[in-house]
Amino acid sequence: MSFSSHTLSTMKLDYDDTVAIVTLSRPDAMNAMNGQFFADFQDILSEMRRAENPARALLIKAEGKGFCAGADLMDQSGEMPPDFEKKLKKNYHPLILGLKELPIPTIVAVNGAAAGAGMSLVCACDIVIAGVKAYFLQAFVNIALIPDAGSTYFLPRMAGRARAASMMMLGERLPAHKALEYGIISKVVEQDDLATEAMAIARKLATMPTKALISIRTLLDSSEINTFEQQLGCEAAAQKIAGLSDDFMEGVTAFREKRPAVFNK
Repeated sequence: MSFSSHTLSTMKLDYDDTVAIVTLSRPDAMNAMNGQFFADFQDILSEMRRAENPARALLIKAEGKGFCAGADLMDQSGEMPPDFEKKLKKNYHPLILGLKELPIPTIVAVNGAAAGAGMSLVCACDIVIAGVKAYFLQAFVNIALIPDAGSTYFLPRMAGRARAASMMMLGERLPAHKALEYGIISKVVEQDDLATEAMAIARKLATMPTKALISIRTLLDSSEINTFEQQLGCEAAAQKIAGLSDDFMEGVTAFREKRPAVFNK
């Protein structure tokens, strides 16, 4: 299978050397998630998981004024009232889990609104950079629903319970600078600089030791439920594996030879 740029119905996949770039491309619908969106995203995640795929980092961005409005409320065909549990388990959970389990680091560039499950998609990524016009919204309560797609897991851990409760219960916009203050995102940049800044970070991640980066992700996630002693054990086990890697030997050799390391794993 060759890995090259291609366009799906709701998004595009491009490659810039070892950086894979997903561009959400339903701007007229604020890149809202419909049935085809989930199918397209799963196709891309499957491609990213292929051992022969050259990508060492995944950048997610969006066309238009918004990043992702969450569920497409205009795509509620079928039974009414809908079986949301079934929809979540079929579509949303595989998307969020797929991002969390991807074997390469993920970065997301948020250009505008990230609402509902669109915000969950953002929170599932490793590094989040936002333009100054971006905002984040737990919109569920505004239509009498509860936050889903991992929101009640991510937000209390990122922002703290009080701030998470405020966002979820009041259903108000959180501007980019506040999201940075809350610890939800990594960086805020000028709108015109967003694409360049995000790509620079993606390219840097693509040159780094991939397995070490994914181990860091795993350790950060486990720290949220482990005791301190358990976490020390997880660190030790992960460090044993890292110390046996070719990348570790390359890193040490490059340090001694005073040259940039070239990582391959």
